[in-house]
Amino acid sequence: MTPPTTIRLYGTAPDSIVDGPGLRYAVFVQGCSHACPGCHNPDSQPCAGGTVRAIEDVAADIAANKLVQGVTISGGEPFEQAAACAQLARCVRERGLNVWTYSGYRYEQLEAGFPDAAARDLLDQTDVLVDGPFVQAQHSFDLPWRGSRNQRLIDVPATRTHGRIVLWETHEDFPEKPPSW
Repeated sequence: MTPPTTIRLYGTAPDSIVDGPGLRYAVFVQGCSHACPGCHNPDSQPCAGGTVRAIEDVAADIAANKLVQGVTISGGEPFEQAAACAQLARCVRERGLNVWTYSGYRYEQLEAGFPDAAARDLLDQTDVLVDGPFVQAQHSFDLPWRGSRNQRLIDVPATRTHGRIVLWETHEDFPEKPPSW
């Protein structure tokens, strides 16, 4: 099967600090069937909106930003454009960047190939999956990298290695305050 060459985007944020750890390049796809009440990007929900871009051009924009430490694919719903998002993720991973993917679907659904067979391909290219729909009644600003308590930060490679859900834990080492301070 020929990989897709275009992706429908709601927009991008080339210097995000709220879509995962470090300085990230966030890619927001267009189209989402979840329609979660309280969605932070409600204009990204209609499938017909947004802008169609060449995946190669988006990957080149990301590569041109030498400060980013990773890429976040959010939405909209990335798994409703799973083949295009997987292709984009493959391009940026080849450049040494990690990939976080946000989804209103649960990991178990995606691993089973829902909403389509390309879901597993996008999971293959994802380092951390933030899964589950946004639930406004469980919303909190105190949650790192997610909007509601039902959402999980899943370390996808570790989950596959262990055959069970493994939650992502920060791997950042923060310098300690010098004794002279």
